[in-house]
Amino acid sequence: MANTVYELIGTGADGDIAIAAPERTPLTYGGLRALVEKTVVDMNRLGIGRNDRVAIVLPNGPEMATAFVAVAAGATTAPLNPGYRAEEFRFYLEDLNAKALFVEAGSESPAIEVAASMDIPVLELTTSGDDAAGMFEISVDGASAAGPASTPGNATPDDIALVLHTSGTTSRPKIVPLSQVNICASAQHIGATLALTPGDRCVNIMPLFHIHGLIAAVLSSLAAGGSTYCTPGFNALGVFRWFEDATPTWYTAVPTMHQAIVARAARNAETLAAMDLRFIRSSSSSLPPQVMASLEDTFGCPVIESYGMTEAAHQMASNPLPPAARKPGSVGIAAGPEVEIMGDDGNILAHGEIGEIVIRGPNVTAGYEANDKANAEGFTNGWFRTGDQGQFDDEGYLAITGRLKEIINRGGEKISPREVDEILLDHPAIAQALTFAYPHDKLGEEVAAAIVLKEGEETDEQSVRDFAAKRLADFKVPRKVIILDEIPKGATGKMQRIGLHEKLGL
Repeated sequence: MANTVYELIGTGADGDIAIAAPERTPLTYGGLRALVEKTVVDMNRLGIGRNDRVAIVLPNGPEMATAFVAVAAGATTAPLNPGYRAEEFRFYLEDLNAKALFVEAGSESPAIEVAASMDIPVLELTTSGDDAAGMFEISVDGASAAGPASTPGNATPDDIALVLHTSGTTSRPKIVPLSQVNICASAQHIGATLALTPGDRCVNIMPLFHIHGLIAAVLSSLAAGGSTYCTPGFNALGVFRWFEDATPTWYTAVPTMHQAIVARAARNAETLAAMDLRFIRSSSSSLPPQVMASLEDTFGCPVIESYGMTEAAHQMASNPLPPAARKPGSVGIAAGPEVEIMGDDGNILAHGEIGEIVIRGPNVTAGYEANDKANAEGFTNGWFRTGDQGQFDDEGYLAITGRLKEIINRGGEKISPREVDEILLDHPAIAQALTFAYPHDKLGEEVAAAIVLKEGEETDEQSVRDFAAKRLADFKVPRKVIILDEIPKGATGKMQRIGLHEKLGL
């Protein structure tokens, strides 16, 4: 059992493919290991060592995958969504206490100017068209990085490998530190669930700033000695071309991506006929049984729905491979950590009873960073409380019956309503704002906001959305804005998000 990223990439044979990409020479395990060793030495020379945080703002592709692995082997990797605005980058870089920022050469990301204003060294990853997929060199503009690292060398099992932010019901996202052991355990749990071997190749279409793409696609493949074909990001028009080029044995995605792929399958009958997938994996949002059935009919292979979240370094439960049963509408059986149902009194409930889903195990974070309140609420008797409500059936298959919190789950992207509220309340015409979810047939949930205007002020839905779009990533911007004289309140006088879409007829 590998307990560090460096140990984990030792599985694959030197000449076997580790990372591939469209129109690129594949990178072998020998090449990947050499890149990782060189990157750790280069980072140490630039003053970056174990547990130092390196923010990564790179587009989806092989360099994002290898940068994640290489940085995690000798420091702490902190991938950020390239779609963030300057204000969001400032918050995350400050909150992370980033030691450096990795960007691609020639990048025009607003993160660069923000980092420079905060005296955070900006390191450019340069690549050559002749290089194998994922190969890069680190170049630094002048001697802006510090001297020798205080803790050089490869990371040890308890070092933090990955930090991600997760939205809470408060406006301030929480920092989730994941140790080397956490992410390696999760990658190996996924490999065991899916029986991955060196002969398997995954096509990654997930964003690589997301735990799903990082752990389920990239790290689980490397743990098994298999390969990952890294695309530039999801594109329904390009995905069958990538399938044809990669000849994959599997891919993993969120339900909205699966739906888009099925919708284009008929136009790509020749590619589809030549494909030989062993299975398809779905996670990060509930998979409608109808979508599961159409996927299996289209590709002629089993669809494996799994249950994951950031605090568990992704996977918690999963439907198993045949000949074991897959149950549509269920997220399967415990697949790595222990999974139980907890009652309001903190006691574990019997199968069949409904309560909060709780987990514990080697892949589960030890706690949120510098957040005593969140840790007190999130952990009970050594169990992490997921905030999801569910129940087990008699065979140990888990069904999620609802969310206990108010987080909006837009196609797997988690959005804090209060974060959006606070941006909207900066609008000069808005007196009150309440962000909430309303049902969406493909994304599961979409973002809406109810607002009350200041007396004598005027605005319209489009101008409010335009205002939000300057300050928020696109997926957080409300798709509907309802202007009201008064926002409905509950019996205690509080504005209530839950059920608001029904009261407003959305």
